[in-house]
This record gives sequence, C-alpha cells and structure tokens, in this order.
Amino acid sequence: MIYATRESVPHFLAAAALVLAALVFDVLDGRIARWRQKHSALGRELDSLADVISFGVAPAVLGFAAGMRGAWDWIALIYFVCCGVSRLARFNVTAESLSAGGDKVAYFEGTPIPTSVVLVALLAFAAWQDRLGQNLYWGVWALGPWDLHPLALLWFVSGTLMISKTLHIPKI
Repeated sequence: MIYATRESVPHFLAAAALVLAALVFDVLDGRIARWRQKHSALGRELDSLADVISFGVAPAVLGFAAGMRGAWDWIALIYFVCCGVSRLARFNVTAESLSAGGDKVAYFEGTPIPTSVVLVALLAFAAWQDRLGQNLYWGVWALGPWDLHPLALLWFVSGTLMISKTLHIPKI
C-alpha cells in the first residue's frame, strides 16, 4: 500500500511481483504434496487461505492502489474478493465428489482463483507505462453519484467467471 500514499512505481511493481511469486509457490506446494503423497484437511484449508490472500485480496488491493477508488470500483473489487472466497469454499466442499474417488479433481468449476495473476500482470504493465492513478486505461466514468473506472469491470468479470458452475476447466 506504499504506492497508495507515495505513488512509488517500484513499490507497486514489487507488490505485483509478490503475487507472481505466490503463484510459483502455490504450484510448487501442490506438486510437492502430490509427489510426497501427503495431504491433510489442515493443509487444504491453509492453501485456500493463502490463495484468498494472494489471488483474491492482493489483486483487489493493487487495483485500489492503482487508482480504482470510486464507489463502483469498490463494489467491483469487494465482489471479486467475495467471489474468490466463495469459489475456494465451494471447491473445498465439492473436491471429493468431483474427484470421483480418485486423488485428483478432473476439472475446475469456474476459473481457478490463481487466474487473477492476469489482472495483476495488466496492472504491472499499466504501472510500467505510467498508466496508474488518473491515467488508468479507459479513464473514469461518472455513473450517478459515484465514479467507475471501466478497468474495474475486469475484476467483476473475473469474479463472475470464478463462481460459474457451468464453466468447466480441465485440471492439468
């Protein structure tokens, strides 16, 4: 959040890089657990908590820090986090039935929450182009009494795709 107060692009890029690092650690964590053939309910819950923070809260906070501070933006960002929490909770509850008795789930219902790294990469690219704050892509719209940065709609769409029950994505 240092960027929000000091507008330091290097700090913003460092925060975005940490989300990408979280993706690497998330992938390694899953592969190591499968390689060791060790898993537990506690590990699954801790993994979900780390995913919510890294791929739900962090992209929303980066969006806010980047300049999405209108009330409509807040709604989109909060909706995104809530969708991420709902998606992970549903996955944890349904993983056993989706795996059909095997060790691995065959597909994801909705997009996996780590796909939010695409949003973070977009913000990092915007920061690299000096397109944060008042220079955000597509500007700002006044809708009723509140402002909306159209860029925030990407968080809304991403959240909606995460909670989709009809979208099945094969798990590799």
